[in-house]
Amino acid sequence: MLTHHRLPVCLSVVSTDLPIWFTIKTAATLYQKDQQRFHLLLREPAVHGWEETQPRINDANNNPNPVMGDTNRLLWLEISPSRMIMTMQGNGNLSYRHLWERGVYGISRYWLQADPIKKHQSLQLRNYTRLLTLEGSPLPQYLELDYELWTEKIQLGHYVLTLQIQH
Repeated sequence: MLTHHRLPVCLSVVSTDLPIWFTIKTAATLYQKDQQRFHLLLREPAVHGWEETQPRINDANNNPNPVMGDTNRLLWLEISPSRMIMTMQGNGNLSYRHLWERGVYGISRYWLQADPIKKHQSLQLRNYTRLLTLEGSPLPQYLELDYELWTEKIQLGHYVLTLQIQH
């Protein structure tokens, strides 16, 4: 069962102990995979201060690749009542993937690429999901994710991610 809906969304991430806060308000496409599994696709604005130094290569003719323009990146959320995966792709230089599961240490991985010829450099962190709440039926309307981000033994902050989907 694959159905989709184009809906307005508000995605917000706030740190409770660091000066980090951002909100994305946009339209997104919600795909219903089965009764309690959903995929949500939206475009995320570029990270401020992160500038691409070299054009990306699209083909053998060395044409620059304007993947979703220079200012938008694709954000893909896989949502279920017990787990969420968020993947960001685009803009060539920065990508990430977070896996959160209630009561479990998940993985947050970031990929950086400064030179199109060199391999991607990756950074892997751990996250601990304190709370994952999904509300709404038959389609999700609200998601709250409360998690900590860790290196080996150093906590890098406590964060609350909220997603509001308007129907």
